[in-house]
Amino acid sequence: MLSQRVKAALVFIPLILILIYFGGWAFNSFIGLVLLVAAVEFTQLLARTGYHPTLPLVLFGVLLFLLQRWFFPAQYLGILFTLLLVILVLVALIQYESGTSDSGLTFAINLAIIFYLGWVGSFFISLRNLPDGLGWTLTALPAVWLADSGAYFIGRWLGKRKMSPRLSPGKTWAGLAGALLTGAASGPLLILLWRAIGFLPIVTPLWQGAVMGLILAVLTPMGDLFISLFKRTAGVKDTGNIIPGHGGFLDRIDTWIWAAMLGYYLVQIFQSI
Repeated sequence: MLSQRVKAALVFIPLILILIYFGGWAFNSFIGLVLLVAAVEFTQLLARTGYHPTLPLVLFGVLLFLLQRWFFPAQYLGILFTLLLVILVLVALIQYESGTSDSGLTFAINLAIIFYLGWVGSFFISLRNLPDGLGWTLTALPAVWLADSGAYFIGRWLGKRKMSPRLSPGKTWAGLAGALLTGAASGPLLILLWRAIGFLPIVTPLWQGAVMGLILAVLTPMGDLFISLFKRTAGVKDTGNIIPGHGGFLDRIDTWIWAAMLGYYLVQIFQSI
């Protein structure tokens, strides 16, 4: 299993780094594909718990958010929310009239998946499209990958006390401490690297990398725990099997989408200081 994970990582991570570098259509299309597949996996996961999201509607909603972030300015977001709400309510009413007694609950589930993977997930595009977005995307995501690695190795070495035994028995407080140290240390190092290459301005402060790495290390594990909540309820280990040794796309991006969202707003704060 470990060899499968290593082989998949050796293909998947370089591919993502290349797409981040080129940005534009290549990166946005890839993000769109990943989020749509993740939406399919999420609906299938919930179906195992006895709920049945409306897959075509979920895919349509996620795609709407992706297209808005890709092609339209932020002021169109309110129009998008209104359009989506009207469609979701209309579908719920039609489903109830057609005999689906739990259409109100289905409405809430559809909206939750669309919001989570559509609105939150599309921050990948927003982060990459920022001024100096290349450097910041290559700081936020690798910082999370390195923090995850720090959590894994230090957790295995020193971890005894479980952090969340029901949701994720493998997570320990020592692992969290390892993630915080690795995240806070990797952020400035990444800033130094991207300043030297020219992906970030030479005046970019190192403390911004440390703050970003630390905050992402603290908060992004909630994305993993959130998806674990549904996996535990459904009684499955992974959301899919599309990536050998890693599970589904949703398993891989559960922390990444948080990194993109939080990274975007942190950069906005940094640039306003």
